[in-house]
Amino acid sequence: MRALRLLPLLLVVLAVAACASSHVLTGTPRPPIDPAQVRIYHGPPPGGYEEIAILETSSGAFTYGDQNKTDAILRKLREEAASLGANGVLFQGTADGYGGSGVSVGAGGGRVGGSSFGGAGVGVNISPRQKYASGLAIHVPNPPPETAPGTPPQE
Repeated sequence: MRALRLLPLLLVVLAVAACASSHVLTGTPRPPIDPAQVRIYHGPPPGGYEEIAILETSSGAFTYGDQNKTDAILRKLREEAASLGANGVLFQGTADGYGGSGVSVGAGGGRVGGSSFGGAGVGVNISPRQKYASGLAIHVPNPPPETAPGTPPQE
């Protein structure tokens, strides 16, 4: 009965662990900032940067759709970088996890002590494949101004 009471706690711990991001410090962290201030860079920003940490994250076990998975990993990278005081993430790339949906069918039967028995079962796995991402939490001393999509950069 005691194990039954611990089951909800165990499920919560597993769910939180599945959504966690991780980092390895490679520089000096700064005071935390708002994640909205963290920019994603797909190449080194002009003017240089200071590396703070290596970041790794995943989309989560119940995130469906490629765009939703990408949005989730970028949000998590920003949040983890912001917690370290980084104002940028130098995006390193993504990878798809193993697994995905599947259906299994099984059947069995036997005879014990003059009595026969049989059984059949179907198993369905609908959990999506996770997306993983990595990046570098960086501090950019003088970040370049943001430009709206489709607007040519000012010179």
